[in-house]
Amino acid sequence: MFKPILTAAFLLGLAGTAAIAAETKITDPQIAHIAYTAGQIDVTAAEQALKKSKNPEVIDFAKTMERDHKSVNEQALALVKKLKVTPEDNDVSKSLSAQASKELTKLGALDGKAFDKAYVDNEVAYHKTVNEALAKQLIPSAKNAELKSLLETGLTLFKEHQTHAEHLAATMK
Repeated sequence: MFKPILTAAFLLGLAGTAAIAAETKITDPQIAHIAYTAGQIDVTAAEQALKKSKNPEVIDFAKTMERDHKSVNEQALALVKKLKVTPEDNDVSKSLSAQASKELTKLGALDGKAFDKAYVDNEVAYHKTVNEALAKQLIPSAKNAELKSLLETGLTLFKEHQTHAEHLAATMK
């Protein structure tokens, strides 16, 4: 009962974020900030899962999320440094951060199997939404070829994350 409420609330927040992105013409520095923020949100969620979960499959998944999202963020930081671009905070990244903070607080109140299920279900929903935003908004809006390439590489990896999360969610009843 609690999990659908968490997921629905988070998806509503992300839908609002997607609407902001669709209505606003976003620049490469803003895209870089959004992408970095989205990655950092998943790193933080993974760190929370690593502290709270006792389920070996959830722990393994969280380690993968932490490792992969840190790696992509390191690549993004290296790229913006190379291009001498400063990522620019914007309404989309602010909205993402606000929604993630609320979700982490809600997940923090859960323990055991309830936490594990809510975390994994959130990861499914989060990756679906982020992958859609990458494919439909961020990648098409990116002007710099290297940034676009990094986003495309991230999308391929994050689709794998979504599939992994969906498989894990299906095993949790």
